[in-house]
Amino acid sequence: MRANGQSSLKRRPRAGDPMTAYDRLPVELRQWLASAALPWSPRSALRAWRAALARADGDPDAARARLSATEARQLRRDTARIWGAAHPQA
Repeated sequence: MRANGQSSLKRRPRAGDPMTAYDRLPVELRQWLASAALPWSPRSALRAWRAALARADGDPDAARARLSATEARQLRRDTARIWGAAHPQA
């Protein structure tokens, strides 16, 4: 049986305290991360947030929507890869 925490995301060793890095994130991003389905690292979340915010012309709501779309794409890929193409979410 496979673990629920499986993902195709690359695993990297942590540098520093992840909670301190999380606490330094913008409030809007931390609010989005609180309900995220994937285990985003503070570093990758901030990188994605900055890119989404730039594409959304500084609109935090639109940036959160972009992050949600990015996460949904990754979940669809992971679902098919981990549980197979027959899975209802694949």
